[in-house]
Amino acid sequence: MTLDPATPDELPAIAALVNGAYRGEGARRGWTTESDYIDGQRTDPATLRADLEANPAARLLTLRDAPGGPLLGCVWLEPAEAGVWYLGMLTVRPDLQDRRLGRSLLEAAEQVAADGGAQRIRMTVVNLRAELIDWYERRGYALTGERRPFPYDEPQFGIPRRADLEFVVLERTLARATSEV
Repeated sequence: MTLDPATPDELPAIAALVNGAYRGEGARRGWTTESDYIDGQRTDPATLRADLEANPAARLLTLRDAPGGPLLGCVWLEPAEAGVWYLGMLTVRPDLQDRRLGRSLLEAAEQVAADGGAQRIRMTVVNLRAELIDWYERRGYALTGERRPFPYDEPQFGIPRRADLEFVVLERTLARATSEV
């Protein structure tokens, strides 16, 4: 499998993948979705482009079986503060989620962040996504107790169907590589 930086011409395909996996009809084919409580898009090519331009240290990475192959997944990584990187938009095609690609993508993203100096990874997840939060907890992430507001006034990120949405913050300390002497 390959994990490579996204190119500008891939942004439409990445946005389609993310929207389909988070909220589209295809999301129902996967094991978790936001479709029951958020309508509309999760992102679009212009937003991805603007986010990358506004955050030059950020990385939008694509997952493929082989170079030039079909897009299987993507992940956003961004240095947030000294030693802490933000991980977001971890996405795998819903019809391929039984291949454990999410786990592989998460591990690869953590390694990229560690190679970039991260000691911890932080993420936010919509509070109602209990099965996804559980999945991250099984991978070593812990709820920090911090909560962040859902952007109700920003329809470019979706149209909430409920008034009780917010983000929970999860964090994981990355294992330090040790070398034998």
